[in-house]
Amino acid sequence: MGTTYSISDLAKEFDLTTRAMRFYEDMGLLSPERSGPGGRNRVYSARDRTRLKLTLRAKRLGLSLTEAKDIIDMYDSPRDTVPQLKKFLTILSEHRAELEGQMAELQANLDEVKVHEKEAKALLAKSDGKSDKKAAK
Repeated sequence: MGTTYSISDLAKEFDLTTRAMRFYEDMGLLSPERSGPGGRNRVYSARDRTRLKLTLRAKRLGLSLTEAKDIIDMYDSPRDTVPQLKKFLTILSEHRAELEGQMAELQANLDEVKVHEKEAKALLAKSDGKSDKKAAK
């Protein structure tokens, strides 16, 4: 069967709560086997671990869990990869456009902050000059 992991093993490794792990399971991102009395214990496979790693990477990229699941399922299935890759490219391209928009907005904010800093420094320099003259009297 290969290496298996408990919910606490993976939660600890990826710094997640067990609640988050159960949520990813509900979303269909993870599908652990069940063992123990009444199937209460979750047993995760190496495949689940990889899927969890990919889910967290997708989240860091800013993709939604649904998008993450679509992409991960795509790589998981042996179906025709051309439509899958096209879909992946579409998702990535939309996401890139969104990030570029956010970056342009941040750059505009940064430029505005720089202008205000420059103005404030100029005003401060003027008033420092005045206070120096007063002190000289």
